[in-house]
Amino acid sequence: MHALLLMAAEAADGDSVNLWGALGCAVAYSASLLATLDAFADLILARGDSPPGRLTPGVGMKFASKLTAAAIAVISAAIVLALDGNWFAFVTLSIAFVVVVGIGVIVLLRHSRASATRSTPV
Repeated sequence: MHALLLMAAEAADGDSVNLWGALGCAVAYSASLLATLDAFADLILARGDSPPGRLTPGVGMKFASKLTAAAIAVISAAIVLALDGNWFAFVTLSIAFVVVVGIGVIVLLRHSRASATRSTPV
């Protein structure tokens, strides 16, 4: 009886998803999301301090490094979730990431247009 229960527990354990892995991937997605939005905020704030149409090298490097680190973390977490077969977490976290980053891009573009119209002489 004990061996039968142990075999059933092992079979059930093999079919389930790794919840600790999913939690770690969710943390990676959220940290990447915050880094991406922080990079967008840096870009918006730095536009007033840089020459028109350009970024200073330091701000450009900071922006690019945050986006690169965020991309590495999201891609790594997505690979872990896909290898684990946790498709629900993979799809849910990916959709949430894309939606929030898309909103951030829209805000960034609106700010760019608004600042371009304000700086254009009449």
